[in-house]
Amino acid sequence: MVTRLMIVDDHEIVRRGVAEMLTSDDVEVVAEAADGDAAAAAARRFKPDVVLLDVRMEGRSGLDAIKRITSVAPQTRIVMFSAFDSSTYVARAVSAGAHDYVLKTVSRKELLEAITNAARKLPPSRSGEFRRIAGAMARRESPTNTDVPLTPRETQVLRQVALGLSNKEIADALDISIETVKEHVQNLLRKTALEDRTQAAVWAIRHGIA
Repeated sequence: MVTRLMIVDDHEIVRRGVAEMLTSDDVEVVAEAADGDAAAAAARRFKPDVVLLDVRMEGRSGLDAIKRITSVAPQTRIVMFSAFDSSTYVARAVSAGAHDYVLKTVSRKELLEAITNAARKLPPSRSGEFRRIAGAMARRESPTNTDVPLTPRETQVLRQVALGLSNKEIADALDISIETVKEHVQNLLRKTALEDRTQAAVWAIRHGIA
């Protein structure tokens, strides 16, 4: 079975390089796109088996584009292809419905495995980040109670955590100290009965906070 692939990345040289690397008897690159909006339009037209989707792009990000793509092409599977080894990005991709999350440092063989598994509706690849994060996400179910007394500042910090920002980036964005950020993170984890930032990101996304 030939896998019909679409590549979405805002760098043309990356798209062309990946297309050349992957095109074979088993993979046909049917479309390319430079941003999330163009990706959704192309997915509607070409109905690829798999979309290889970058996380950070100009305009609509890959994470924001996942649901738009799957809404117009429900049978299409999404494999995130990112330079960012961020557990919160992975968590957001899981929550949005991506099939796998693969770093751009993987080999051609590993990338093909991720794409093939997605096309065949098999579990995420061994080299994908979903396997690494799945354990942390499965350790404890996210609480369903949304009546959690977070302060406005804790809610702000939680949104930033769900976006994948580090403590330093959050401190810079909110103009507070890193120590204060750490305190807010610990408080919101305690109040929500969550164990780590990955679970917090998933919880925030599921409850419309992020």
